[in-house]
Amino acid sequence: MLAVVGTVPVENFPLTSGEAQLEQDALLVQGKRIPVNRGTPALLAAAIAAGQILGNPPPFAYLVGDIGTGNGSRLLYDYLTKHLLLEAFGVVTFHYLQPDVDWHNRVLFAVEEMKPRPVLIADAGFMYAAKMSGQAGAYDLFTPDAGEMAFLADEEAPHPFYTRGFILHEDNRVPELIARAYEHDNAARCLLVKGKRDYIANRDGILATVDDPLVETLEPVGGTGDTVTGIVSALAESGKSIEDAALLAAKMNRLAGLYANPTPATQVIELIELIPRAMAEIMKES
Repeated sequence: MLAVVGTVPVENFPLTSGEAQLEQDALLVQGKRIPVNRGTPALLAAAIAAGQILGNPPPFAYLVGDIGTGNGSRLLYDYLTKHLLLEAFGVVTFHYLQPDVDWHNRVLFAVEEMKPRPVLIADAGFMYAAKMSGQAGAYDLFTPDAGEMAFLADEEAPHPFYTRGFILHEDNRVPELIARAYEHDNAARCLLVKGKRDYIANRDGILATVDDPLVETLEPVGGTGDTVTGIVSALAESGKSIEDAALLAAKMNRLAGLYANPTPATQVIELIELIPRAMAEIMKES
C-alpha cells in the first residue's frame, strides 16, 4: 500500500489518518471532505486516479492542517514517529510539511524500523528537510522543480530562501544542477526534475528527458507538479522500478495535461480526471 504524508491549507483541520477516496472534486478521509486544488490533496487525488488503473488499493493518508505556522506539521511529525514503524507500506511519499531537521530525522529513524523498508519519495517541504539534514541519500526519489533543484545543488544553503544567487535555476542549467547535487550528496537515489523539460537522473547522469507534449497553457494551472508525484507514487507501488515509474509519470502527466485542453481558468481536478485516459495511452505504447 502507498502512504502519503502532507498538510492541508486549513488552519483547524485536525490530524487525520486513513484510506483516501476520491469523490468528484474532493477527497474523503475518515469522513472528512477535502477540496482538491493543489498541494497534498492534488497528489493524493492523482495517486488514486492512477492507482485505480493499476489495481492498487486506495492510498493511506496522513494529513493535518497547517497554514505556515508549523504547528500542524509538528503534530504530524510527532504522530509519524509513533505510528509509522507499526505499519507495512510499500511506498511512503512525503509532501508538504514545514521543514524541521530534528523532526525529519526522528521520522526517518521510525521508517528505518519498518519491515520491510518502504520505497521513500519526497517532494516540497519534506524534501527540503531531507537535504537540510544531510539524509538525502536515504530516499529513493526526489521530485523537485528547477527552482528546488537549485537548492539541492547548493551545498551551503541551509534553507531554500538562502540559495545562493549564482546557482541559477534556468531550465537549460538543470543537468549542471543535478550533477552538483550528486557531487555533494544532496540528492535521492533518483531524481525526477519537473519543468518545461522533465529530467530523470541518478548519480550516473541523465537517464531520460521528456518534453513532449509541451502545453504552455498548463503553466498557470496550480498543482500539476503535485500530480506528477502522485502518479509516480502509484506506479512505484504497483511494482515499477523507481526509474521506470519516473519516466512513465512524466509522460502520463503531460498527456493528461494535453487532453485537458487547459486555459488559465482550468482547475487541477480536470487534469486528474484525465489521468486514466493518459495512462491507458502510454501503457499501450509501452
